[in-house]
Amino acid sequence: MKISIVTPSYNQGVFLKRTLDSILDQKIEGLELIVFDGGSKDSSVAVLQSYGELLSYVSQKDEGQSDAVNKGLTQAKGEIIGWLNSDDVYYPGSLNKVIEIFDNNPDIDVIYGKADHIDENDNYMEDYYTEKWDYEKLKEICYICQPAVFFRKSVVDKYGILNKDLRYCMDYEFWLRIGREKPFYFLEQKLAGSRLYSDNKTLGSRRAVHEEIILMLKEKCGSAPEKWIYNLAHVITEEAGYTRGTEKENYEFVKELVKKSALSFMKYQRYIKLSQVRVMMSWLKSSRKAMLEAEAK
Repeated sequence: MKISIVTPSYNQGVFLKRTLDSILDQKIEGLELIVFDGGSKDSSVAVLQSYGELLSYVSQKDEGQSDAVNKGLTQAKGEIIGWLNSDDVYYPGSLNKVIEIFDNNPDIDVIYGKADHIDENDNYMEDYYTEKWDYEKLKEICYICQPAVFFRKSVVDKYGILNKDLRYCMDYEFWLRIGREKPFYFLEQKLAGSRLYSDNKTLGSRRAVHEEIILMLKEKCGSAPEKWIYNLAHVITEEAGYTRGTEKENYEFVKELVKKSALSFMKYQRYIKLSQVRVMMSWLKSSRKAMLEAEAK
């Protein structure tokens, strides 16, 4: 069973070798490794050239990450496809395990596993939150880590490629599109490390990420789960400089959070449910009580 790994790349020369080595060190016979580089100006092309015939690559200006991935998904010849960004890594043995499951279970079309968040130096930061397959829960939280996902080529043939109009949540939308009709198989094994650092696109654009997710969910599902709206309000409050170091600071944080939550509900939902008002009022009540108790000591 042949597997293809698609890697989109752009100015990630500092990480690219680690990414490629994590793929090639799997020692998979017949592995197809395709890299689509968006015309990097750093050391990326030199890194790619150093691998010779171990991979194939194209380096030219593209329309962004989704465009690069889509080129790979379209051109991949393997029956199984993985997509690994140029700053992430696979863990040893991951590909062999994935191939084994696909080979022994022809009814399984998509596999996702566990993963870690790692830093710039490959150090473990935390587990990526993952849980067993539940499509309705997936709408509320993206518990699927993109580098730990593998799917059959037939999935692309049936459900299409990534939505190029999305800059941040193209993978999340892809999972939701497929998962509406087809359940995913959860492999309870760590397969990959997803890198977090200050220049990382997702970590460096938290508000934009949440706003895009909410709009995507509204279009796809008719409405966005309230958890995503609360999450956005948290991000806006934190980026405004509010902290929770003391009970008084926490009370001020909660007041601003309630304000931003209400505004976000009106923007994306056009109304606020009574149950949502009660939740926010309970936040205010408990945080004010904690502040007064701290002041009385």
